[in-house]
Amino acid sequence: MLKISKSFFSLLTAALIVIPGVSALAQTAQEKGLEIAIATDKANEGWGDSTSELKMIMSNAQGQTSTRELRLKNLEVTGEGLGDKSLSIFDRPRDVEGTAFLSHTKVLEADDQWLLLPALGRVKRISSANKSGPFMGSEFAYEDILSPEVAKYSYVYLRDEVCGTLTCYVIERTPLYENSGYTKQIVWIDQAEYRYMKIAFYDRKDSHLKTLTYSDYQQYLGKYWRAHTFQMDNHQNGKATTLSYSNYVFQTGLDDKDFTSSRLSKMR
Repeated sequence: MLKISKSFFSLLTAALIVIPGVSALAQTAQEKGLEIAIATDKANEGWGDSTSELKMIMSNAQGQTSTRELRLKNLEVTGEGLGDKSLSIFDRPRDVEGTAFLSHTKVLEADDQWLLLPALGRVKRISSANKSGPFMGSEFAYEDILSPEVAKYSYVYLRDEVCGTLTCYVIERTPLYENSGYTKQIVWIDQAEYRYMKIAFYDRKDSHLKTLTYSDYQQYLGKYWRAHTFQMDNHQNGKATTLSYSNYVFQTGLDDKDFTSSRLSKMR
């Protein structure tokens, strides 16, 4: 169960008063952090649904790599208390072919996640207590691949900072949901387009665990930016995972029926 406090909603109300744009009026660091998070979320509203292809390249500390290929389907959900839905289907290599991961992100409740394991002939429900576990052996945890719904975190604005050729807001966000593997995440957001540029993850001992870097952004439908490369570097074990996206198609007509656990079962 998420621990959403009354103070969070007070901050949310204060932030909504000054959107769009980040207000120049005096704000607390918490109000400004939340305002930036909401503006980032609103910049991505209205995309509907999408399909894409993905290569997942996993590297160990010795530089040895293995590659997996997936198809992705995503559905934007705008109802109160609900988050987006996604379906990931593994096509290669042969030992994971047919494996599928279905996720229903929630805002005020624990997320629903299912994993189709064709070798075992069954669909396994992922426990909310396993959010911090690795996703299919990668350096991404299950919680890393969920849509970042605003109300899942509390926020604090830290500073403005040059990030490459851009200027970024730097905010700290703290997971409000239970069983997270992180005490906090430091997030760099492009001030011009409200795009995620980098996230530093801190583990339960508050040590810097991983850094996720976004690059190769392309714009779709004249509005929606998508990073085509996600690079996750684990600073504690020397491993890395690179996600390379391609062939994005938006507004394909997907709906809720394409993202049910019963539909997942029929994929066996």
